[in-house]
Amino acid sequence: MTIQGVEGCFHDAAAREYFAMAAPQATVRPLACDTFADMFDVMAARRDCFGVMAIENTIAGALLPNHELLRRSDLRIVGEYKKRISHTIAAPKGATLEGVKAVMSHPMALMQCEVFLREHAHIRPVEWFDTAGAARDVAAGGDPSRAAICPAYAAKLYGLDILSEGIETNKHNFTRFLILAHEESDLPFAATKRPDKAAVVFALPHTQGALSKILTILSFYDLNLTKIQSMPLIGREWEYRFYVDLTFADIDRYHQAIAAVRPLLNDFRELGVY
Repeated sequence: MTIQGVEGCFHDAAAREYFAMAAPQATVRPLACDTFADMFDVMAARRDCFGVMAIENTIAGALLPNHELLRRSDLRIVGEYKKRISHTIAAPKGATLEGVKAVMSHPMALMQCEVFLREHAHIRPVEWFDTAGAARDVAAGGDPSRAAICPAYAAKLYGLDILSEGIETNKHNFTRFLILAHEESDLPFAATKRPDKAAVVFALPHTQGALSKILTILSFYDLNLTKIQSMPLIGREWEYRFYVDLTFADIDRYHQAIAAVRPLLNDFRELGVY
């Protein structure tokens, strides 16, 4: 299983939770990568790998570079998992919250815990490359005055004491992760699972009502548009590429809808039906 981040990160936890639910017989072995681009490079070389990649967050919004990495690859979406993002502050054994002088974490995690940090002004935030990486490095250092803001899973994995849980400011913080695979991959999921969602990407000509026509056709075939994300086409003024998520009750109606809109689209690609 290819992930971005250090073992124990939210990607790692999401991968384990997803496969424990969807394919409990599968063995999950994380293959950690420094960046999302590295993850795609690894999967290009190892076609037996699955990947888990964050695609949007309820607070930070869409991860636009990840949309483009997926579009340019030959991977497909075979599933998704929505995970609540909750942070802890953890430190080596015997540490106390009052004795912590510095806390390390990813800048996004520090931002998401700003109220907690403001209430504990004696703790100096230190930006680190990864939440789980912070937990690993704090554990290796063994200094009780240094802590990490990290997932509870990472704290337990690296043997840290959790000094406080649920320290994120917004309790409605969720990330949606995509499960990625190559076309020829054998899926360890139940064969009885009926597809009810699709992700597609396409470009439109700069003509009046072009997008409206597409949406009208999709609606006619009873497809529900759950997300639309636009990105400008570099070098082609006022033309856009659209990433669209669709849900449906009848996969035959989905195929009929796609056949109906294809003649109106440029650069169409189906990213996954799952």
